[in-house]
Formats: sequence, structure tokens, C-alpha cells
Amino acid sequence: MAVYTDVAAEDLAEFLKGYDIGEVLSYKGIAEGVENSNFLLHTTKGAFILTLYEKRVAVDDLPYFLSLMAHLAERGVHCPQPARNRKGEVYSELAGRPAAVINFLEGMWPRRPNAAHCTGVGEALAKMHLAGRDFPMFRKNPLSVEGWRPLFDLAAPRADSVAPGLQDFIARELDHLDAHWPKDLPLGVIHADLFPDNVFFLGDKLSGLIDFPFSCNDILAYDIAICLNAWCFEPDHSFNVTKARALLNAYSRERQLSEAEQEALPLLARGSALRFLLTRLVDFLNVPPGALVKPKDPLEYVRKLRFHQSVSSVRDYGLTQAGCVA
Repeated sequence: MAVYTDVAAEDLAEFLKGYDIGEVLSYKGIAEGVENSNFLLHTTKGAFILTLYEKRVAVDDLPYFLSLMAHLAERGVHCPQPARNRKGEVYSELAGRPAAVINFLEGMWPRRPNAAHCTGVGEALAKMHLAGRDFPMFRKNPLSVEGWRPLFDLAAPRADSVAPGLQDFIARELDHLDAHWPKDLPLGVIHADLFPDNVFFLGDKLSGLIDFPFSCNDILAYDIAICLNAWCFEPDHSFNVTKARALLNAYSRERQLSEAEQEALPLLARGSALRFLLTRLVDFLNVPPGALVKPKDPLEYVRKLRFHQSVSSVRDYGLTQAGCVA
């Protein structure tokens, strides 16, 4: 979450006349994350999140994201729901951006995730994958392997200004992943951005998944790889195998990993690390003037990528073949 586009009070009041959510008592920007502009609204009828969809979100994709949240909730996955305006629409326009009002989800995201949090995430991710099996809409992942080289082209001319040798390091990894990316693993709906700030807890109990603008159809195990990168490294960038074991075992209890998925996990983790390295690098080099957001360090994902390059098998992530199916 972040604030790239400011919203004037009079514009917000006019916008909310189209909704039956009460009158605004207060609103404030949420200056976290790097993608969309988010505001916490308090109205006479409760609390809501207002999201203005920014640069990487196409208007044509909004029905997918918002319909998916409703579909998952109907199948027992805890996630926020979009409010419809008086015309029956789940999004409209505010401050020149497509905008949606989402109901507020109780809980807080964990600043220092522990093994219990990772267990909750693994279980919830598997349940989300299972619940998405009959979701009728399809969206290709624009930030999967085919989308990485165009991102690299945007950042390559200035990559070495961030770290010497970074351009060549990324180029070599792109070549490797292009040549070895798996083609025959189980596919389905994935969240694609399940970082700690997109998962809410009440204590150690998971209360919901939020922020679906990257959700799409892709390799299910790739979603697990994203979580390994997001949840299982410490602030000093060391890999915490206890957290990884908790996450993977919890996932496998709900949805068993095939042998092929297990074998591909180190490669998928490399791909996940490269994806976030590239998007963070592009963001780091192109922060809009006046944005109320601090860009995240792309070099964090260089260190994670180097770790995954050293992994020889899924056992290095704490998972054995027990509980997995061929």
C-alpha cells in the first residue's frame, strides 16, 4: 500500500455520494508498499479502504481482481469485499484514477513474522489455491518469466548505478531462467504478492488476505516461491529454515505438492526473487516526484537470489518428500 495520488476532501465527498457507506468522518493515506494509492476511511457506517489503482493496474483487469475476492470469500477464504456504488459498479473514477471502496478487514500485518505466522500463511495460500479452481475468469501473469526481460530493458541502462555489476548479474540470471523455466506444472489462480503487509493477523491467528491487484493464473508453486522469499528471510537476509518448514508443511497438509513441483521449487524461488528485484529496481529508479512512499531496496533481492542459486534441492527449504505425492 502507498499514496501516489492525493485526494482532495471535496473530491472524495463528491465521489462517495455514489455509495451507500455513510458520510466521511476522516480519511488518511496509508504510506506503505509501492503499487497503489490507499486511504483508510472512517464513515458514519464504519471503516473502509479506498484504493486508487496506479501504474501497473489496467482498468480492464479490475473485474478479475474484484470478482476473485468475492469468489474466494464465498468459499471460506477470508478476504475483503468491494462495495458497489449506486449504479451497481465495483469501481469508478476518482482523481483521474480507477478507484474502489473495499470493506475494512480487522487485524494487523506482522512486522516480525514468526513460524506461527508462516504456518497460517501456508495453510491460507493452499486454501486459496483450492478455492480458485472453479473461478471462471482468466488473467495471464504479466510479471511472469515472459515479462521480466522488458522490465530489465527499462532498468538496465542505470542498473550499475545502484550496484556495480548488477546489469550483468541480472542478464545472466534472465538467460538461465528463460532456458529452464518449467512448462508442465499445475496451474491455477495465484495471489502473486502475498507479502507480510498483505496478510492480516489477530495475534497469531490469520484473519485475512488483502491486496489482490497482482492476482492472476500461473504456476501454483510459483506462489509458494514468492512466499518463501517474502516470509522466510530474516532482517540480516539469512534464510530461516524453521519458518520455511512451517510454511511448506502447512501448505502441504491442505494441498499436497507433486514431486515435479517439489523439484522445481528452487528454480521458481530464483524466478520469484528476480521478479521482485526487477520491479523494485524499476521503482527505485523511477519514483514519481512528490510520492508519499519510500522505495524498497532492490538489493535485498540480489541477496535472496544468490541464496536460491546455492540451493541444491527442496530439502534446503526444510521440506522432505514426506507428505508430497508423485
